[in-house]
Amino acid sequence: MWRDRRAAAAIEFAFIAPVLLGLYFMTMETSQAIEANKKTGRIASMVADLVTQQQQITKAEIDAIMKIGGSVIQPYNRTKPTIYLTAIEITDEDTPKVKVAWSRKLVNGTASNHLTIGSTTTVPEKLKIKGTFLIRGEADLDYKPVITWSAQQKTSLGLAAAFDSISMGEDYYLRPRMSQKVTCIDC
Repeated sequence: MWRDRRAAAAIEFAFIAPVLLGLYFMTMETSQAIEANKKTGRIASMVADLVTQQQQITKAEIDAIMKIGGSVIQPYNRTKPTIYLTAIEITDEDTPKVKVAWSRKLVNGTASNHLTIGSTTTVPEKLKIKGTFLIRGEADLDYKPVITWSAQQKTSLGLAAAFDSISMGEDYYLRPRMSQKVTCIDC
C-alpha cells in the first residue's frame, strides 16, 4: 500500500484547499475593509467640504448633506455610518476658547442636534487660532466583515466572533470658503 501513489494528489489537495480558501477570503475581506475605511474618510471630508461652501445654512440642508454623505459608503453598507457636523468658533481672547456654534448628527438615518450650542469642544493645537471658525466633519462606521454574517443574525462563533465588527472613523477640520463663518439660521 505504501508504494501505491494514485491518490497522492487528491490527498495533497485535500490538505491545501482549506488553506488556499482561507487565504482567498481573508485577502478579499482585507481589501474590502481598506476600501470601506477610505470611504468613511471621504464621507467626513465631503460633508464638511459641502458645508464650508455655504455662507449660511439651515438644519434641513445640513441633514440633506449628511444623508448624501451616508450614501457614499455604498456598496459597503452592512452598517450605516454615523456622521457629525460641528461648527466651531475660536474666540478672540488672550487664551482662546473653542466653542460650538452649531452641531448636527446623523445616526441610523435619523438627524438630530449633537453638541450644545456654546459648549466647549477641542481642536488640534495647530488649528487653535484666535478669531477663526472651523467646520469639523466626523464619520464613524462599524464595518462588519462578510465572514461574520449569519442568515438569522445569530451570534458569531470562534474566530469570526473576534472580528464581529471593525470600528473605523475619520475627523476633518475645514475653514469656510465663502465667508468668515457658516451660520445656521434655525439651529
